[in-house]
Amino acid sequence: MSRIGKLPINVPAGVTVTIDKENLVTVKGPKGTLNQKVHADITVRQEGDQILVTRPSDSKPHRSLHGLYRSLINNMVTGVTAGFSKALVMEGVGYRATVQGPDKLTLAVGYSHPVVFDAPEGCSFETPTPTRIVVRGIEKQVVGAIAADIRKVRKPEPYLGKGIRYENEQIRRKEGKAGK
Repeated sequence: MSRIGKLPINVPAGVTVTIDKENLVTVKGPKGTLNQKVHADITVRQEGDQILVTRPSDSKPHRSLHGLYRSLINNMVTGVTAGFSKALVMEGVGYRATVQGPDKLTLAVGYSHPVVFDAPEGCSFETPTPTRIVVRGIEKQVVGAIAADIRKVRKPEPYLGKGIRYENEQIRRKEGKAGK
């Protein structure tokens, strides 16, 4: 049995979960609504305040789908209650970020032009300091993808450490020419 797939998903108060006949799971909570289509072979059922995900057999495709859909549904429940966030840190002379409105992020990272990001539905940007960016949202995959796109604008380089990196990311530094 899958270690992740066999765990029940606890549904907190204030969250409603509906499961269609076509295996469409809809989770509605205080922060929003999320939908996920589940593979036809995987069974999702609700018993009281718990959701159980089961598989029909121990074949390799069923085992791989079992843990996947349990994790996706659990992330949906977490997203509509607490939400997800990713923090990025900018290092470099003159590097700064500003938020214009709730859904527009402008980066100044050494190019001749500012780089502008628009937040998709359900996401928002914050800049507690000019060199720190926080991406918040209810969908874990979307928050991670936007944070990765922001990091791609100016990846951290190993010699001086300049660039945009995740808050807890360690950059391996190199010595350079004079360090021989």
